[in-house]
Amino acid sequence: MFEKARLKLTTWYLLIITLITVLFSIAFYQASTREVERLINRIEFRQEFPGMSIPDRPPRGAPTQPNLEELEQSKRQLLFILIVINSGVIVVAGVASYFLAGRTLRPIKLMLDEQDQFISNASHELRTPIATMRAEMEGSLLEKHISDKNARSLIFSNLQELGSLQNLTNNLLKLAQVHNSSFDNNMHKLSLLEIIKSAKNKVAILASKKQIKILIRLEEYFIIGDKANLTEVFVTLLDNAIKYSPTKSNIKIISEKQNKVVKISIVDQGEGISNRDLPHVFRRFFRSDKSRSKTEGYGLGLSIAQRIVETHKGLLTVKSIEKKGTTFIVQLPLINF
Repeated sequence: MFEKARLKLTTWYLLIITLITVLFSIAFYQASTREVERLINRIEFRQEFPGMSIPDRPPRGAPTQPNLEELEQSKRQLLFILIVINSGVIVVAGVASYFLAGRTLRPIKLMLDEQDQFISNASHELRTPIATMRAEMEGSLLEKHISDKNARSLIFSNLQELGSLQNLTNNLLKLAQVHNSSFDNNMHKLSLLEIIKSAKNKVAILASKKQIKILIRLEEYFIIGDKANLTEVFVTLLDNAIKYSPTKSNIKIISEKQNKVVKISIVDQGEGISNRDLPHVFRRFFRSDKSRSKTEGYGLGLSIAQRIVETHKGLLTVKSIEKKGTTFIVQLPLINF
């Protein structure tokens, strides 16, 4: 599909360039040969009427007795040169058009590839809970008599799967929202310290279950942003840090100002991320084999967080060392500078 569109766009580019060069060459050829034609007519007039004077004077510097054969040869040579030049222009234009068509269509190709991957991953994630619910219900239907206890167990299990599906659909809707919106209507002056404290309160129960301390070492900074979405970013990062941190460990939130940007680092003492998985952590639906075996989720949180930060003209990055910990760094532009 991409190659067909690229070749079609290249053809259109080439046709336009060819039309322009041909029209230019025709005009140039006519202008260049007009004087040659006049000189040829003078020679033919002399040959036909040798005793008559020529009505107009030849241009200064022109030979008094120009050679008809040489003029005809010059005319043919000019036409040949124009054909060669046009052929070269068309070849170069064709290569350049193919390259430019590829550059033009590449974002569309990436978007389509990403969309196909997204649909494939979403379908895979939806299939699992649906298949589980169906298997449980079909198994129950095969029983002649189902006890109240088994019925309640079935309903409870199905409710869990429905909750999982609801979380997935909510995340998918959120992902679509952050990709199609810039939150311009909800941008206000915000205290970054207040946002991080709010995020800390939202994950406090999770941290207390593992006896993890969240240490905030942050100065007061002000930014322009959407409060709810930025809070969600730090909730996601803190929740991720808690999941992969050992019991009775610490999570540090520290800040650093560089020119007009503030860097907020969330540092944990967890297992770290392998070099193989590190480049993919922000990819939608990505979950390492290690995380699949230890935590629930669909691998959408970090992708959503990255998009929210980018919408705020910021940057979300990660660095990690296996068995030593992971650091997520949020960079956001400051105001009042």
